[in-house]
Amino acid sequence: MRFPVSRALSRAALPLVLIGPAFIGTAAAHAVLERKEASPNAAYRGVVQIMHGCDGRPTTRVSVTIPEGVTGAKPMPKPGWEIATVKSAYARSYPSFHGQVSEGVTRITWSGGSLPDDQVDEFTFFARVSDSFAPGATIYFPVEQDCSEGGYRWSEIPAEGQDAKALKAPAPAVRIVAAKAAAQAPAAPSTLAGAIAIEGPWLRATPGGATVAGGYVTLRNTGTEPDRLTGAAIRQAGRGEIHSMTTEGGVMKMAPVEGGLAIAPGTSVALKPGGLHLMFLDLKEGLKAGDTVSGSLTFERAGTVPVTFTVAPIGAQAPASEAGGHQHH
Repeated sequence: MRFPVSRALSRAALPLVLIGPAFIGTAAAHAVLERKEASPNAAYRGVVQIMHGCDGRPTTRVSVTIPEGVTGAKPMPKPGWEIATVKSAYARSYPSFHGQVSEGVTRITWSGGSLPDDQVDEFTFFARVSDSFAPGATIYFPVEQDCSEGGYRWSEIPAEGQDAKALKAPAPAVRIVAAKAAAQAPAAPSTLAGAIAIEGPWLRATPGGATVAGGYVTLRNTGTEPDRLTGAAIRQAGRGEIHSMTTEGGVMKMAPVEGGLAIAPGTSVALKPGGLHLMFLDLKEGLKAGDTVSGSLTFERAGTVPVTFTVAPIGAQAPASEAGGHQHH
């Protein structure tokens, strides 16, 4: 039995057509997503579950299409399987941890393995759901499943008002729900280190599996001598660096600030998203919105100063105390 080809759709709706000589009836196999809910401006851990093979034959290839508006997709390695990705331009630019992104992974394929018909397995990827989706929307992730003989295309997307249960080969779906309000940590008080006032240090929360985190703070030199920020540290990271961010030819570029960051007498320097910032690398554990994190800043004249960072939600543009509890993304 062949599945009917899905109706023509735009790229945002992710059309997939049937290919191959033999496709088996829907009762013999099914592909679903373990996590059926996600929130705007939040990380999403996609787990494609393959429940059966093809009429007794093993699954040898699984491919998932990443829909428009879902960015930064990365596959999780799987022993015994090879991974291939396809990158494409997005229909628009989306905010990321380090500025705007206009292209990314739009298809992930695992192949070369063999999943017996009588066994189940999971194929995992991490991504970020952008603000182009509002609560109540549904995102579809079409999945291709090939076996040693035959295969399936879980690609059908319901028309307006159509019940997805009526489809023979429905694409796995994720419902968009409002994010649960994160507990907001109190604003970090200003700290005076010699002549340097350290104001509002904060960090961005990190998605699962992240190895870097961004840090931000305003430094004000109240004295008559120059000073220089030379380092930063938090317990959760292996090391900290001071980074600059510039745009060249429409491309955002980030680089360490060599020799430290100068703070002239009577001036202030704001480390904030999209510009100068702290970068904490080799994370040993994630950062959760609403928490506080102990750390330190090191200055050429003022020395090493203990500071407490508050943690704002993923993608925040300001600490919660400045945004009145609402974070811009």
